[in-house]
Amino acid sequence: MSKKMLLLFVLSLAFIVCASTSLNLFAQTAVTGDWTASLVDKGDKINLNFGLRDDKAERTNKHQFGQTYDFAELGLSREQVVNGGPVRFSLAREAGNIDCEGTFQNSKGSGTFRFTPNPAFVSGMKIRGFDFEKYSVADKNPRENKLFVAAALNVTTALADDLASAGFKLDIDDLFKAAIFKIDSSFMREMAATGFPNLGMEDLVKARIFKIDPEFVRQTNQMGFGKQSMEELVKLRIFKVTPEFIAEMRNEGLSDLSIEDLVKLQIFKIDGEFIRQAKADGVPVQVERLVQRRLGIDHRRAL
Repeated sequence: MSKKMLLLFVLSLAFIVCASTSLNLFAQTAVTGDWTASLVDKGDKINLNFGLRDDKAERTNKHQFGQTYDFAELGLSREQVVNGGPVRFSLAREAGNIDCEGTFQNSKGSGTFRFTPNPAFVSGMKIRGFDFEKYSVADKNPRENKLFVAAALNVTTALADDLASAGFKLDIDDLFKAAIFKIDSSFMREMAATGFPNLGMEDLVKARIFKIDPEFVRQTNQMGFGKQSMEELVKLRIFKVTPEFIAEMRNEGLSDLSIEDLVKLQIFKIDGEFIRQAKADGVPVQVERLVQRRLGIDHRRAL
């Protein structure tokens, strides 16, 4: 046998051994546990809660995961849930399959599940820089649990490729967040184009939670608050500081207001009518004086 043929033989043998080891690894680390389910308010979706068993932990079902799904994703129907009885359904995803069985009664269900990881997904993600096989003592989620979450959230290689195309540096947890909060490359680029070139995934998650999109950023610029941090924009959303509210304050004589001033006015429920009554009583049109008035402090004593 020539050296070239020998080398090819050795490489082929190594590939077969590695593939076999990988398949055996995932066969041994299939995740099992219990599930409970209930209809969401409108009845067109179902909420599934998974309790992952961990024999090495002090108790079983230590790891919990919940998500809302369309019936079609599970191969389950609303009628099966409402009518009750035994059921079998599956969530087939690129990361693996979650096979469930159990029963429903009074629109609530429970049973057991088994998750079988997909080695092709693991290798595909590893090529893209996301190593699901990597594990450390400090890691709160064992390797197989990460794969389960990837399947439950429908994390795919296509999602990883899409996010990477926006030029953001991401890890596995970022993939999970992107799947949960519907963050894609388009949203990333749009937010970066509004003046936030260094946004991280945490910032993007906040933006999704508080409905901060390019249109809202444009509105804040029109309100005279350009180049604000994400935290400042979040404050505007939380305390419902709108263009209308700012215009109302300015009409009553409060100009050059900072975001902190506007937040304070909203916290103490100071509106146009309150300001007019305060002015009639001789209270200076100043944020602190108006707050003192709301608190019942005599403005003359506060001088």
